[in-house]
Amino acid sequence: MQTGNLREGVPHPSRSLGYQILRWAETYIVQPDGENAGEPWQFTIEQKRFILWLYAIDAKGKWLYSTACLRRSKGWGKPVLAALAIIEFIGPCRFSHFDENGFPVGKRVRLPLVQIAATSIDQTANTRDMIRQMLASSPAEFEYDLEIGKERIQFRSGRPGRIEPVTSSSRTLEGARPTFVVGDETHHWVPSNGGTTVFETLDRNIRKTAGSGSRMVESTNAFNPNEDSVAQRTYEAFQKKPNGKLLYDCVEAESDEIDLNDIEAVELGLRQAYGDSHWVDIQGLIDAIQDPRTSQAQAYRFYLNKIQESADAWMAKPIWDGLADDTDPIKAGDQISIGFDGSLYSDSTAIVGCRLRDGKLFMIHLDEQPDPKFSKNAADWQVDTLLVDKRMREAFATHRVEWVYADPSYWQNVVGTWALDFTEADRDNRDIVFEFSPARARQMCEAIERFHTAAHLAEGIRHDGNPDLARHVANAVTYEVPQGHLIRKESKKSRKKIDAAIAAVLAYEARAEAIADGRMRVRRRARLRTGWSLNRPETVGSENPCSVRRPASIR
Repeated sequence: MQTGNLREGVPHPSRSLGYQILRWAETYIVQPDGENAGEPWQFTIEQKRFILWLYAIDAKGKWLYSTACLRRSKGWGKPVLAALAIIEFIGPCRFSHFDENGFPVGKRVRLPLVQIAATSIDQTANTRDMIRQMLASSPAEFEYDLEIGKERIQFRSGRPGRIEPVTSSSRTLEGARPTFVVGDETHHWVPSNGGTTVFETLDRNIRKTAGSGSRMVESTNAFNPNEDSVAQRTYEAFQKKPNGKLLYDCVEAESDEIDLNDIEAVELGLRQAYGDSHWVDIQGLIDAIQDPRTSQAQAYRFYLNKIQESADAWMAKPIWDGLADDTDPIKAGDQISIGFDGSLYSDSTAIVGCRLRDGKLFMIHLDEQPDPKFSKNAADWQVDTLLVDKRMREAFATHRVEWVYADPSYWQNVVGTWALDFTEADRDNRDIVFEFSPARARQMCEAIERFHTAAHLAEGIRHDGNPDLARHVANAVTYEVPQGHLIRKESKKSRKKIDAAIAAVLAYEARAEAIADGRMRVRRRARLRTGWSLNRPETVGSENPCSVRRPASIR
């Protein structure tokens, strides 16, 4: 389903350079891979329509669109971007004149500077490799005397002009005068990695030569609406002026509420989103969506090309509700691990326990700021640190605590005291309390992935149905970082807290560490020769499948 502003049908041949460009591309460029590698390049019908409208002109030969964005499902756009880069480098991509029959005639750019832009050089690699493959042993390589083996693609003769990658760290970014820019995967261009700054610089550069036809084309998957990415800003600009100079080509699944467990519904949505992309393995995509490691947000964004606030929820409510178990309640003396996520003022402070033998989660303590709508003292509220300390010590007095993972932010002194006190009180003088900072992205991404995967397994996570824990889990949304996926509030100003969800992740990770360290004991009935039986403790060691690397103690 087309949800952008790509018009139905195609422009009249007298109002688009695209017809000449398509003929040129299918003559000079070759298929980069697959069964037909090396054969003349062929666009799909959908790709041809985009090219024809991208190069549509008015009666004076001026572009109808000054910029464009391709928002498609994962695996759709790289060949089109690569072809566009080649066309803008050596193809007849600028209006020259109308012939005697009234059809437009294109010409090459005299000093082409085509930039493949991204936030990192690695991000540009796939597009650059695709360009090389489409030029290797092609008619274009020989007729235009191209040098394609280096990082830059240029002319062997030394003639000015090149295709080059640029990033936020590129020295040539500021002040350049590009004739065409490919903005690669702009859903990754966020403020935290300099992506929005890169875009602003490129936009200024393009405008310097816009009068001669210079433009930028973005490619993106459906973006995370909580990240303020360039892709999101472009979409919002399109919504404000849908009939403006921005060509926004977006094809997505029709339904906004696809049951990801319904194979037929998923297949229909995928076929709608991928259109005539005949090379796509639909069954492989279905398998990817059904993989427990694929979140609902990932499935909607990357495969169905859907932007949904709810799709970015970290844990689907039916999944979490289904993990509630009111049988076998937590008892005094149970071996447990603990996760602690603390704050002092506006955020919550949470202590969550996890029973070692079955991974059952339970709330030990939650202290959170009251809603200003219902409390006059909300602005002056702060966490009761003495009560938090008391609840932690009560947990140690009630249960056999084997491992604690604590986020030390704002609580360094308290966490340090716990580490000393609980180690000294331990019968084996073992370290019990360890720091675990969510700011360490790779470590936290791995813990979140393990927790999310376990929630989808038959014998994974359980919980006691605590409504506060359920609320915090439901509030958490995912966002992508280079190391994987993290969770956070839906926005910085949101009052929907997630601290108990963070504490639950830490508690479950602490459980895995305790088991890997051989701290879990189970009761096994052994029979003696006399016929008497007794309960004998058995240690479960590091062969446990949920073992993870043990960190250094806080001490």
